[in-house]
Amino acid sequence: MTKGSVTRDAILATAVDRAYRVGLGGLTIGDLAVSLEMSKSGLYAHFGSKESLQLAVLDRARLEFTESVIRPALAAPRGEARVRELFERWLRCGLERAPGGCLFVKASMELDEQVGPVRDQLARDHRDLYATIARVFGTGIAAGQFRADADPDQFAVELDGVMLAFYHWHRLLDDELAPVRARRAFEGLLDAARIRSALSDLTCPT
Repeated sequence: MTKGSVTRDAILATAVDRAYRVGLGGLTIGDLAVSLEMSKSGLYAHFGSKESLQLAVLDRARLEFTESVIRPALAAPRGEARVRELFERWLRCGLERAPGGCLFVKASMELDEQVGPVRDQLARDHRDLYATIARVFGTGIAAGQFRADADPDQFAVELDGVMLAFYHWHRLLDDELAPVRARRAFEGLLDAARIRSALSDLTCPT
């Protein structure tokens, strides 16, 4: 790795940590230069613009999420075990990544009504995550663990809703029961998707 690459990597590490605190919109080359004790011209040499810096931060945050959540989950056995591993690692990421919580949730609130390459990339990142959730859930259908008529895309939307509610209650409302409630909601999604035996559908006569 070249000296320039090492410097850029160090800048990005600091930029990602700062973005978790202040969001992508609050991330400026001037403030970052002060934090790193570098000149603004030195930072511009690596990124060229605030937009390029924001895109690089998203790239790094996406890589971190992939390595800590997605890739390990895909190593779990196909089906419900893989879905569960994905959820637990995602939840753990939200609990352990402090301060700031989830950069992608924070950025979605900042950029939802803006236009440009950063918003476009953020939208792609969210869609890619939903597609990954749907594919992971689909392995449970293929394995005969979930109903054949279960909708993987709907499951992805509902799981994302569980996680958004978790971030709200955990970060903003500081509710210690936030992870407990998230797990209950997740178990409800799984229970609704599972194949039920014919006996379980019978009602007892009164």
